[in-house]
Amino acid sequence: MTHTPSPAADLAADLAPTGTLRASINLGNPVLAQGTPEAPSGITVDLAREIGARLGLPVELLCFDAARKSFEAMADGRADLCFLAVDPARETEVAFTAPYVVIEGVYAVPRDSGLTTVEDVDAPGVRIGVKQGSAYDLFLSRSLTHATVVRGAEGVDTFRAEGLEAGAGIRQPLTAYVRKHPEVRLIEGRFMEIRQAVGTTAGRAPGTVAFLRATVEELKANGFVADALRRAGQDTGLLAPPAD
Repeated sequence: MTHTPSPAADLAADLAPTGTLRASINLGNPVLAQGTPEAPSGITVDLAREIGARLGLPVELLCFDAARKSFEAMADGRADLCFLAVDPARETEVAFTAPYVVIEGVYAVPRDSGLTTVEDVDAPGVRIGVKQGSAYDLFLSRSLTHATVVRGAEGVDTFRAEGLEAGAGIRQPLTAYVRKHPEVRLIEGRFMEIRQAVGTTAGRAPGTVAFLRATVEELKANGFVADALRRAGQDTGLLAPPAD
């Protein structure tokens, strides 16, 4: 009697050819992951484990301190699953779901700066500190007309250490930074929406990508994502709307 693999088994074999679902976790984004490489936690860890459970796969969490490194693990074939912001520069290598959370990219400036709006920042002579390889590095490098991007290990650290005119980052950690450093303020408004999604290698079978997309939509709708955000101490308002 011929054994016919189940649809879940086919998906598991395509998504995790080693038999273990290797998930790339970016501990450099405190909205998405917290803890240590030995004991990570947060929404992305919860999503990885849930996807593994649905496919009957053990999960290995590969932790990095920057989105750039997380992406490289995916592109190099060391990871099967990633949690990154959707960006055209990444879509050549990664097939993305719709976003599960939407984060804002904002600017910090010295308190006495004459820069008061997002539009003011894109001006000649303005240097913006960014985290190398982050979603906002990719976006600003592509979209700025006059200002200059200065890359470093952390955008706000580069901004302060080099005396730059502005620093770019994610609203939540930058807000916490400004609270502790009264000599710095945030510019009101956002310069981008950072759409955080689940991704896998672009060459996966269409059914595998469809499974991931459907799973993310289900987990947004049934409260899983909001509950995971709440447990991690994050704002449940970050929950992305349903996919179009």
